[in-house]
Amino acid sequence: MRLIFNWLARLPAYFWSGCGAVASLLLMLALWDALALHFGSLILPSPQETLAAMHEMAQQGDGWLQTLGITVRRAFLGLALALLLGSVAGVLLGISMTASMMARPWVTVLLGTPPIAWLVMAMLWFGTGDGTPLFTVFVACFPVVLVAGIQGVRTLEGKWRDLARALGLPWWMGVTDVAAPHVLSYLFPAWTVALGSALKVALMAELLAANDGVGAALAASRAQLDMATSLAWIALLVGALLVIEYGVLEPVKREFERWRTDTPQG
Repeated sequence: MRLIFNWLARLPAYFWSGCGAVASLLLMLALWDALALHFGSLILPSPQETLAAMHEMAQQGDGWLQTLGITVRRAFLGLALALLLGSVAGVLLGISMTASMMARPWVTVLLGTPPIAWLVMAMLWFGTGDGTPLFTVFVACFPVVLVAGIQGVRTLEGKWRDLARALGLPWWMGVTDVAAPHVLSYLFPAWTVALGSALKVALMAELLAANDGVGAALAASRAQLDMATSLAWIALLVGALLVIEYGVLEPVKREFERWRTDTPQG
C-alpha cells in the first residue's frame, strides 16, 4: 500500500515533466501545418485534413480499431519475444568475457542485416499472415536488446560487488539492489528503441506481405492517392507508440531508476 501511495504521490511531478514533450509535439504540429500550406494538400495534407480523415474512418464503424489492433498485436508479440530472449541472453552472455567475445560476430551480422532482407526471407518462409511480421519484428529488435544486456553486465563495476560481499549482503540483495538497477539502466533505453522499431518494421512487413493491418490499409490508400487517410493511419500508429512509451515504459523506467537520485535520509 505504501508503495502505491508513493507512486501516486510522484504522478504530479511526472506529468509536469511531460510539459516539455507536449510543447515539442505542438511545435511539430505547427511546423506540419506550415509545410502543408506551402506544398498543398495533394503533397502533404494539413493536421486538420488528417483529423477529418480520422473522423471519417471512425464514422464507418470500428474497423479502423480492429486494423490498428492487428498491427499492434503483431508488433508486440514479436517485441515481447525479442525483449524476453534478448534480455536473458544478453545478461547470460555478459557474465562471461569469452561468451561475450564469441557473440560479437553474431551481433554484428544481426545488426548489419537490414530488416528488408529479413522480410524477403520471411515472405518465402512464412508467406502472408502473422508469421512474416512477427519474425521480422523479432529479428530486428533482438540484437538491440541483446547488446544492451551484454553491456549492462560488462560495465558493472567490481567494487560494488566487492562492497556487497564486504557488507555481508545476501546474494539476492546483491542481485536486486546492485546488479539489477545497473543492468536495467542499459536495458530500458534499448527497450524503448526496440518499441519504435517494432511498430515500424511491422508496418513495413504488412505493407509488403499482409492482407490486413495498418500496412495493408496504407497500401490501399496509396493506390487511391488518398494522402489524408495515409497520414491518418500513420498518426494513429504514432499515437499508440507515444501512449505506450510515455504511459507505460517511462513511469516504470523512472521507478526503477530512482536509485540515481534518491539520497539516504539521516
